[in-house]
Amino acid sequence: MSTEYSYDEQGQFFPFFFVTVAGLVTLPVTYSLLKPSKDLENTATRIESSYTPEHADLIDAHRRRQKRRERKIKRMIVAGVGWTTIALMVYLMAVTQRSTPKIWDPYEILGVPMSSTEKQIQSRYRRLSVTMHPDKAVPDASKNETAESVNERWVEVIKAYKALTDEDVRRNFIEYGNPDGKQSTSFGIALPQFLITEGNGKYILIVYGALLGVLLPYFVGRWWYGSQKVTREKILVNSAGNMFKEFTERIDDHGVVNLLSSGAEFEALLHGHKADAGTGQLEKRLLSEAHVLTEKDRRFLQDMDDTVRRKTLALLWAYLARVELNDQTLNDEKYQLAPTALTLNEAFVSICLAYGFTNPVLAAYRTSQNLIQAVAPESPPLLQLPHFSEQVVKAIEDKIEQRSHLTIQSFMNFPDARRRELASSAGLSTPQLDTAIKVASQLPRLVIERTFFKVTGEKHITPNSLVQFVVKARFIPPGTRDIPDVHPSDLEDIDPDETDTKANARPDPAEQKQHQPPLAHAPHFSRDHSPRWHLFLADSRQGKVAVPPFTFTTFDKPILDVSGKPTFNVQTLKMQFQAPPQPAHYKFQMHLACDSYIGFDDKRDVILSVDDPSQIEEAEWEDEDISEPEEDTIAGQMATLRGSATKKASSPKLKSNDDSDEESGTDEEEETESETDTDTDTDEEVWRYAPVFGREKVRVCGCFAEESLEDEEEVERWRPRPPPPFKWTAEEPPVAARVPVAAVDQEFARDEEPGEDAVPGRE
Repeated sequence: MSTEYSYDEQGQFFPFFFVTVAGLVTLPVTYSLLKPSKDLENTATRIESSYTPEHADLIDAHRRRQKRRERKIKRMIVAGVGWTTIALMVYLMAVTQRSTPKIWDPYEILGVPMSSTEKQIQSRYRRLSVTMHPDKAVPDASKNETAESVNERWVEVIKAYKALTDEDVRRNFIEYGNPDGKQSTSFGIALPQFLITEGNGKYILIVYGALLGVLLPYFVGRWWYGSQKVTREKILVNSAGNMFKEFTERIDDHGVVNLLSSGAEFEALLHGHKADAGTGQLEKRLLSEAHVLTEKDRRFLQDMDDTVRRKTLALLWAYLARVELNDQTLNDEKYQLAPTALTLNEAFVSICLAYGFTNPVLAAYRTSQNLIQAVAPESPPLLQLPHFSEQVVKAIEDKIEQRSHLTIQSFMNFPDARRRELASSAGLSTPQLDTAIKVASQLPRLVIERTFFKVTGEKHITPNSLVQFVVKARFIPPGTRDIPDVHPSDLEDIDPDETDTKANARPDPAEQKQHQPPLAHAPHFSRDHSPRWHLFLADSRQGKVAVPPFTFTTFDKPILDVSGKPTFNVQTLKMQFQAPPQPAHYKFQMHLACDSYIGFDDKRDVILSVDDPSQIEEAEWEDEDISEPEEDTIAGQMATLRGSATKKASSPKLKSNDDSDEESGTDEEEETESETDTDTDTDEEVWRYAPVFGREKVRVCGCFAEESLEDEEEVERWRPRPPPPFKWTAEEPPVAARVPVAAVDQEFARDEEPGEDAVPGRE
């Protein structure tokens, strides 16, 4: 038996192969193009503003260029070629005539039904031999018959007859489908015939060699070496190395700007003749502005030898100070560098967190605000508003004799008449002021209403437990009047009932919908940017980050209604971390930083109270052991006046009790007195604290032995993201009085506001 391979000469099957291969590539690429974008910058709304900044054409050109990059032109080309190939192959399928292979059927050749007997088959064969035998049949010229075709037809008749009558031939037909026995095997390949046509082999080898030997290694190597050059934060490894080298513990906002100029990405933007073109004019214009650079920044710029970095730094300062460079090319480069600097700054935050110092992290967040708003470090926050220039802001601050810079909130809190008076004296027209006020009244300012620590499903926080720091806040734009009061229930974070299967089931995606604030109002920034809020805890005494930042971009409740007005819904922000390993009070400084707006940050002190598990059990036992006073006692009468519950007086003992009963009662009284002495021992008294910081009371959970709070000077190292290790430091919170747990009202212990019946000295 021989084996034969045949290609698709008629083109019946190779289109199916090409459609399959093209579909494997085209369908995923098409899906990636058509699926809705999840980028925050593409889904958020915008703040309404009619303000058009200077050089708006340059800024819009960079935004359009960025959108073209995001359109995925290469994927569009691949999808177009793929669908064209599929359409062509489908057309070939439709127009190509299909040839159906004919199955050899002896009954059909003899012209007898399949139910015929052997006698009927023999009779039919004899009749055919009279007309079809080569000795008797005459070729029909009208049908183009020849003697060879007549002989072949008679041979088929003989095979069919033997297949139905001869046992050996019949066995071959049943086993192999042919009376001659096993035939050669033929395999069809769904490729066109021209691929193996003589003379085309060398071209096919060239194509295979180009695909497997050139293109495949090129794309794999490009992907591999490209991934090795870029860090997880999407910046070049060289840039990260430069920032690591220049990092210092005491770096400030000016130092961060100088550090960002070391990014290797700027070399690609300012390559060739752009590296030093116009640098002299740029520096001359920049140094002529006295308020732009400090003396230290001037020396740093002038002492720099790297031409690319020197021009980059000068352009960054010109962008932040909004300096007019009187050159179209320099102004274009100025707006082009800002988004790259923001990307580098986001990576610098990760570097700061690796060291764990608080000041560099805050400086990086402030630099992000400066880059997005095009405002130099330590400049007035009012520069974020449309039409507010350095001269206008200075005139307003001089008018009110403001020592520190006036924030947007402070300016919007002025009465409308006062605002218009200040703006008019500073040279702002009424339409310009109206535009600024309209923008300011739409800015998403997050105002904190309450903060507290908790452990899900527990009343106390124990060592090494999984703690949640909960922040309740509302979006209140600056200058908002008639702010509705917060409902007390909105400031609570109630855990779902463990027995409620519906509450513990997987949440409905519709109910889990997150709501996004509007895009940042940044008319000078050549990218769309969605605001982000960073929440973290720090130890102010060590100057270290205790709990790394949690970033929030979306929120659980709507921020704006359908008409675009604020809803004042209470938003819940949570960050989860492991509690310290020792029971004590831990004082932290909470930081909530917005990366898009200057002056919208918040900072306050909070205290985490970690309880001793053994003393929690003892306190709970004491609470259960305290019974209601009897109604015939003085305590019972006072409880009745307060409306509290009492129990009925016990009946006096009968004098008929024998002496042994009296002795037994005496023993029980002595045992009770002994237990009472143990529980009220002052050396192991349990105290509960309710500290108050400023206008906000911080929830403190737990019971502590008095002694356990005095020896906490050094605790074992604990930090979620080393290095460096963070040392938990405990301290006694300022309290007015200490009250034993047994005497504390349970409602007050749950951190409710003290009323008229509160224990004296607790407020």
